[in-house]
Amino acid sequence: MRRMRIFLAGASGVIGRRVIPLLVDAGHDVVGMTRSGDNAEHLRSLGASPVVCDVFDARELQRAIIACDADLVMHQLTDLPDDPTRLAEYAASNARIRREGTRNLLAAYEAAGAQRFIAQSVAWELPGDSGAAVRVDG
Repeated sequence: MRRMRIFLAGASGVIGRRVIPLLVDAGHDVVGMTRSGDNAEHLRSLGASPVVCDVFDARELQRAIIACDADLVMHQLTDLPDDPTRLAEYAASNARIRREGTRNLLAAYEAAGAQRFIAQSVAWELPGDSGAAVRVDG
């Protein structure tokens, strides 16, 4: 596999923190986006170049992805609590990041002319944001 420059949106999240070392170990350059400057040093320690950006600021997001000169944009954005008993409290903000955040990320990806876009997904047992996620064992 050829070396790629990867813009990882949601780099400081549960999945992003685990994906960065895997990508770096595979020889890729990772630019890790986080909403909070408090996470920048941790992302750096994992091997990513941190970028502090809010996915809801479409103009700034576009600038960040263009400046990164990414080959690939990876979507790992969520707004979920560390405590699963608080999931209901985060339903609206997580739905917003999945809808508006994804739209902004796709628009920035297209404006930047990156070659690939990878996004996480989820399947619901019931339609809408209040359904339970499908669990696949095996």
